Amino acid sequence: RFYFSNSNDNRRFLSMHYTANIEIAFKSIEYIMRDVPNGWLIRYIHANGASMFFIVIYGHVCRGLYYGSYINPRQLLWCSGVVLLFLMMATAFTGYVLPWGQMSLWGATVITSMVTVIPVAGKYILQWLWGGYTIKNPTLVRFYTLHFVLPFLIAGFTLIHIALLHKVGSSSPVKSNNGLDDVPFYPYYVSKDLFAFSVYLLVFSFFVLYYPNFLNHPVNYIPANPMRTPAHVVPEWYFLPYYAILRSIPHKTGGILAMLGSLLVLFLIPFISTSEPKNTTDRPIFKIFFWIFISDILVLTWVGQKPVRDAYILTGQVATIYYFFFFMVMISAAGIIENCIIAFKIYKCDKAKISALEDDLKHLYSAPIYMFYYKYIKYNFELSLKYELN
Repeated sequence: RFYFSNSNDNRRFLSMHYTANIEIAFKSIEYIMRDVPNGWLIRYIHANGASMFFIVIYGHVCRGLYYGSYINPRQLLWCSGVVLLFLMMATAFTGYVLPWGQMSLWGATVITSMVTVIPVAGKYILQWLWGGYTIKNPTLVRFYTLHFVLPFLIAGFTLIHIALLHKVGSSSPVKSNNGLDDVPFYPYYVSKDLFAFSVYLLVFSFFVLYYPNFLNHPVNYIPANPMRTPAHVVPEWYFLPYYAILRSIPHKTGGILAMLGSLLVLFLIPFISTSEPKNTTDRPIFKIFFWIFISDILVLTWVGQKPVRDAYILTGQVATIYYFFFFMVMISAAGIIENCIIAFKIYKCDKAKISALEDDLKHLYSAPIYMFYYKYIKYNFELSLKYELN
């Protein structure tokens, strides 16, 4: 939320001096950097803020996967978050085109050309996106407009996401869903969030003030030239895993479908999950594959920035196979196996403990209180069995 509001403020200041024209767009960026008072600071905050924002977003997605935030009853909450991820990617891509450097031009050419795989209508959609038969001034104006409009959609879906979060509640990292271990938001979570926010600002300031171009591609500081193609076209680092998936498939249509599927599969996992425990801490099998998946994402990010060589293509293909294997197979298969193990453990344990507990509580408490204590104690009893799996 901090970056979103900060980015909107920066965007307003930058738009006062930016000109969406292919002849002077690059020069207007240089004017902001060199002549506008503190323009360099505003632009570096805006540019590096996008990278920091995606670091937080990807961390949030991985946290949701680890703590089972996609499992019933949070399916719609998860899907609304995936929609937000799509909108943020679209906003970042349209913003990357605006400086009109070499990577801006050729990145836009490569990405927009993907719509040509759509039968019949693909060519006409491409002409509509470009505003003609090639990337020209109408293309830049349309991307500039989209870069302004999309944040309003993000704001709307953020409200939906928060409303769904308040309806079903967030997943509990400490595995306490009964409310007995809840603590006040202030001062516990306020102090925790302030510490995390301070670390975020420290890292953010370090990049903005000392290494402002570390996360940006140097080729994009060359003015766009449609007659000269860069030796190696790469997107921003936060798109590299999907770019690696795209390149790993030798067929154009297959690569585009694989890249699109790598994002759409996130919508699927809430409905194919079979696990009873939500927290990966209680899932020893899934935990192994989860950390392999994190390593797989890092490998895809590394491969995505490398030139097209046989060794990198092969590595990308192996990493792509595991990416889809994790989502399409392990999300459901690991849950089935772990549920069977838990059921077997419970079956083998002394069931007399639960029966005796139930009989004792029936005599001690009235029906509502009895049901509460019985479910609470039984939950913790079965949870202790799950811990034995580790």
